[in-house]
Amino acid sequence: MKSVIIYKGKYGATRQYAEWLGEALHIPLKTSEELAEADLKIHDLIILGSAVYIGKLLIRDWMKQHAGILKSKKILLFVVCGSSNPKDHEQIIKQNVPEGLIDPANIFFLPGRLIQGRLSWKDRIMLNIGAMLVKDPEARRSMRQDRDNVKIENIGAVIGRSESLLAAENVPYGA
Repeated sequence: MKSVIIYKGKYGATRQYAEWLGEALHIPLKTSEELAEADLKIHDLIILGSAVYIGKLLIRDWMKQHAGILKSKKILLFVVCGSSNPKDHEQIIKQNVPEGLIDPANIFFLPGRLIQGRLSWKDRIMLNIGAMLVKDPEARRSMRQDRDNVKIENIGAVIGRSESLLAAENVPYGA
């Protein structure tokens, strides 16, 4: 089974998870912009990774553009976001992933990072506006606090599911 990790992020957390997964599974990784459509067709297992920006998966348009090819593949999706709320997760998937494209058992939410000083001025303004619109004072405060929850141990479930899909095909990783 030929495998690849395709990701799209903004500030490095998604790339970090993709690199750790690539090392653990011996699978190459590419950004969504780097992978040609012809290369996509030769892969059987595709691990997609995406950051969430204002409720939108950054890889969303790419998934829609390639949905015809992706429907015939085994796909895992890891989503890097700040929310740990399952209702938020459900909404993100509903609004961003074409229906029937990915088995819900193959979707994983991984915690991200927020370092205010690394944000662009536009993103900092958007975050502050978003925080002002949140009614819950604890949630508002949380949106304005730096955090870095990107840790290698967060990818365990993604590795486990990937290994089970690869083992089901009886082939070595990265083959």
